[in-house]
Amino acid sequence: MATYEYRCPRDGAFEVRARIGEAAGSVRCGVCGGAAVRVISAPWLAVTPKPLTRAIDAAARTAESPDVVTRIPDRGPVRRRR
Repeated sequence: MATYEYRCPRDGAFEVRARIGEAAGSVRCGVCGGAAVRVISAPWLAVTPKPLTRAIDAAARTAESPDVVTRIPDRGPVRRRR
């Protein structure tokens, strides 16, 4: 299911859920019953959290050209058990 946006000249914009590819060019407004036409709008990309966007971009970059490891990473400090 996808969300499609429609605009009524009298009552403004509203959304309708329908199967992908099955959205009508116009529907009846739920408030006044008049014809509302489908509006092509941008997807909600702005609501994706920035850290998630950065992680997706980093994963895409490494898929094309992964970092090459030239040595084994340091183990870090050794912990002693008591």
